[in-house]
Amino acid sequence: MADGPTSGEPIDVLVKSTADLLRPEELVREATRDIVKDEIRKHLEKTLRDDPKLAADLKDAVRDLLHARAMEYAALVRVGTATARLGLSALPPEVRRALTKDFVDLVSKELGQIVERSL
Repeated sequence: MADGPTSGEPIDVLVKSTADLLRPEELVREATRDIVKDEIRKHLEKTLRDDPKLAADLKDAVRDLLHARAMEYAALVRVGTATARLGLSALPPEVRRALTKDFVDLVSKELGQIVERSL
């Protein structure tokens, strides 16, 4: 049920939602969380400044992680492409031709729109 009596009028809804947004305990909790995160960030940055080898190791590890993610996405695209080719190969020739034409038309249209938006 509702937290209190409201008539459902827009002003009542607005007042209630504004009161919910301004709950002091929520604001204090969020502000405290931000302060703690900032202090932790400062401590970690100081630790990295004090230990250049550790900073370089972290940088290399992040680079390797991003490279691994890119390779994963590339592999997923290749699997999707192979799966689509397999599906097309299994179709009767006349259906395959029609579907391929529709797909090429769709891709051409989408690429045209991307080019237009980028100019």
